[in-house]
Amino acid sequence: MSIPNAKTVSFSKTTITELMIPSYANFGGKIHGGILLSLIDKVAYACASKHAANYCVTVSVDNVDFLEPVEVGDLVHLRASVVHVGNSSLVVGISVIAENVKEGSVKKTNNSYVTMVAKGDDDKPTQVPALILESQEEVRLFLEAIKRKELKKDFRSKIKEVSAVIMDQAHEELLEHERCILDLKNFTL
Repeated sequence: MSIPNAKTVSFSKTTITELMIPSYANFGGKIHGGILLSLIDKVAYACASKHAANYCVTVSVDNVDFLEPVEVGDLVHLRASVVHVGNSSLVVGISVIAENVKEGSVKKTNNSYVTMVAKGDDDKPTQVPALILESQEEVRLFLEAIKRKELKKDFRSKIKEVSAVIMDQAHEELLEHERCILDLKNFTL
């Protein structure tokens, strides 16, 4: 099936490399998670905008898994590719690799999925090109993105249910075995 303006995954693959400097460190001497989140957002924007040929905004950041700490002096490579497209949305998969050039070692430090929406000149969501899948891995990632979207929708629904139940029922029962102290003298609904 041929769709006009469809683009391959490889068309918009983007890598950003940045040196981790001392001012990026947290009080523990490791690179602050907020720095990595900012870089993840930056590479997601670059990748999504290239595919969409439009300005893109971040809608959500999913599954930011911090697998390993990043050290001052590491080169951090953020590798991004579009793994799914909707009508105006794009899901960008990002892998973060830290390279210690002195030791010659490389480690995967983060995985993340960022959902972006393409905006037209009128600042309204605009259609993005279809995604051409050329490998089993690309098909797997596309299908996983569909499943993540379904699970996210289900999760939001379940959280709403829990919130409604908590307000209607005795929350003391639900919190009985949790590590919290109820001090409800000034509590009102």
